[in-house]
Amino acid sequence: MEGLSINNIVTNEDIVITYTPSVTYYSYVIIKDNVYGNPVYINNGMPSEIRLTEEGTYRLEVTIGGITSSSGDYVIDKTSPVINLNEKTYTITNKEVFDINNKVVASDSRDGDLRNSITTNYDELDFSIPGIKKLEYTATDEAGNTATETIYVTVKKDNSNLILIGQVSIIFLILIVILFLIKYLRSIMLEKRFSKYTLNSSKNASISLFDNLCNQYDDYINKMSKHLSSLNIVTKMSERYKKYITAFNLDSNPIKIIANKIVLGVVFILGYLIINIFRAKITEPPQIILPFILGFYTLDIIYIYKYRRYKKKIERDLIDAITIMNNAFKAGRSIIQAIDMVANELDGPISKEFKRISSEINLGLDIEVAFRRFSDRIKLEEAVYLTSCLSILNKTGGNIIKVFDSIEKTLFNKRKLREEMTSLTSSSKMIMYVLICIPVAFAIFLNVLNPGFFSPLLNNELGIILLILMIIIYVAYIIVVKKVMKVEM
Repeated sequence: MEGLSINNIVTNEDIVITYTPSVTYYSYVIIKDNVYGNPVYINNGMPSEIRLTEEGTYRLEVTIGGITSSSGDYVIDKTSPVINLNEKTYTITNKEVFDINNKVVASDSRDGDLRNSITTNYDELDFSIPGIKKLEYTATDEAGNTATETIYVTVKKDNSNLILIGQVSIIFLILIVILFLIKYLRSIMLEKRFSKYTLNSSKNASISLFDNLCNQYDDYINKMSKHLSSLNIVTKMSERYKKYITAFNLDSNPIKIIANKIVLGVVFILGYLIINIFRAKITEPPQIILPFILGFYTLDIIYIYKYRRYKKKIERDLIDAITIMNNAFKAGRSIIQAIDMVANELDGPISKEFKRISSEINLGLDIEVAFRRFSDRIKLEEAVYLTSCLSILNKTGGNIIKVFDSIEKTLFNKRKLREEMTSLTSSSKMIMYVLICIPVAFAIFLNVLNPGFFSPLLNNELGIILLILMIIIYVAYIIVVKKVMKVEM
């Protein structure tokens, strides 16, 4: 720039001012942000080159022959404006109009509000075609600095008509079921009203509606089990459910449990679809995977919980069973009689197990074999200890009363020690559960405060990879915490 500018200059670049004097002697001073610098004196009449490189507001004052003249403001602004977005991800249908000014604010440290200077590429995007649209907002301040922020708009096909049809169909089916139940209940009432005027046959082959539905369901499960039994992977998977069959008096075919798990998974999918229909949301095919997994493993959770209670009940009652057997031996009874006494005097799972032991012995199995099968079924250390003692006594002989006194005392002391350890480690277990629940609770809390907080993780491939990695780390975290907190006897 030659000479001094009278007008204000605003730029985001460095400023070079070349002042060419008309006299030999002059001086100038640079004023930055109203702070005067040191004056510079020139006595050779040469031009002065002044460089302004830092941000700020500058002004020059030149003094010639006692007369001072001032320039306009030279403003260097290199700070970009800031664009604040309410959310960075949106989901709309292809029939909706997206509001580009939806709580979008742009501001600059010098120019203030820049909402009127925001430009977008909205006209370049076609929101009538489903897909992910990249909507860019750009704001420019007076100095020429720009800022850009991006919003990802997921455009989905509008299937509101299909949702409406689905809702109406579900309501219609519910009404049909209600009318059918009303008709069925009415027929039952009429049957009761006229039953006193009729003669019933001694053999009534009719069954109730509920029993009929249960029979049809059992037939369906049996057919499904026949098809599943041809798959090796299902046969191998069914091996783990054999222990539940004995414990809970289930059907002898473990493949039926897998068939029930599949049915329950399908029920969870139908429930999820119905919920989405009433919420006017379209269900994508990948979204049904999670409900199916939840339904498929619900029976596992129930069986594991019941089986643990079953084993704990046997563990608690096993000492009582040994005490009864020991008292029976002191009274001169045999092992078979002692087993029968336990089966008759105790209740619950331990009585059922000892009845099974008695039945196996009556069918010809050795006592040692029967108790070994018992310990293999319940997999308790106390049962293994009892089986080993009976096996040694059966082979080598000995005083069975003293042996059972020793077993009774040992198991009683072990139970007492376990109860004391449980009391001492209860606080540690509580800490373990809190540590496991904190990440999940924190994620739920964030999602409640900001429903779109985790949307970036679900809308791109990198986010999905990070989400899977976080789940793996969380599972490893649970395993490590449980290992650290676990106390073994």
